[in-house]
Formats: sequence, structure tokens, C-alpha cells
Amino acid sequence: MIAQEGGCLCGGLRYAVTAPPARVTVCHCRFCQRGTGTAYFVEPIFNRADFKLTAGEATTYEHRSEGSGKIVKVHFCATCGTKICLTFERFPEFIGVFGGTFDDPNWFERSPGNTRHIFLDSAQRGTIVPPGYRTYREHAMSREGGHVDATIFDHPHVIEPGE
Repeated sequence: MIAQEGGCLCGGLRYAVTAPPARVTVCHCRFCQRGTGTAYFVEPIFNRADFKLTAGEATTYEHRSEGSGKIVKVHFCATCGTKICLTFERFPEFIGVFGGTFDDPNWFERSPGNTRHIFLDSAQRGTIVPPGYRTYREHAMSREGGHVDATIFDHPHVIEPGE
């Protein structure tokens, strides 16, 4: 695979990944809504060894997750404010990249086989969840680390208030 690159708005931070994502998470939680300013966060998840910051030094903000109680670190450009990635106390071997920061944000696959939608209980009204994808009302694993059963919709599912 040819390395895929990305960076912030001002170009001060640049990064490269050297493998496809281990999975893709589409997160609908309030943290991700606030952090992206949108309805959800498209987050390709990489093994940390496959991600490298190639230019600049990121500023870090630490946040305690309401879901897991663990620290999530947001890495961003101090000049332009672009968020580049997240690192997780709960999952130290992985890094979540803000998918829109890739030079080509369409290079990685988003399919039912590698993508899941999480925190549908927090999803904004009118959000359309495609059929065939694993979905979860909260996280894909319990706070204690146990298995959570997925819901897979047969048809496009529209989030309605009070669902």
C-alpha cells in the first residue's frame, strides 16, 4: 500500500498512515458531535504503529469520556485548530483519525464489513443509518469491556426523536 497522507488546514501538521484502517467507526455521541461540529464523526481506526506525524507538533486536549470513564486525548493544530486524531486510554494500541483530514478522504473503505455506527441513542434527528451496518445504541463494548450485541437494519433507518 502507498502511504496515505493528511494534515490540518494551515499545513503546519502533516501525517501519514502506512496501512488501511483496522476498522471504521461512525460515532454519533455528543462528544463527537461537539468535537466535529457535525452530526457524527467518521473515524478510521489505525494501529498506532501505522500512523506517523510527519510535520509539526500537535497540541493535546485531555477529556474524560462519559461512556467509559477513561481519558481520550484530542490532538490538534495550535495554529488553525484542526483536530487530526484521537488517542485512547482504553485502547492504547489504536489511534482514531479525523477522516476529513486526509488529502483524499475517500481512499479508505466504508462497508458493512469494516464499519460500525455507535451511540445511536445520541444521534441527531433525521440521521440516516444505512442498511447492513452493525449499529449500537451506545458503545460496541460495555464499560467493563464485554460484548454488546449489534443491531443491523434491513432498510435505511431514520433516527427519530425519543427513539
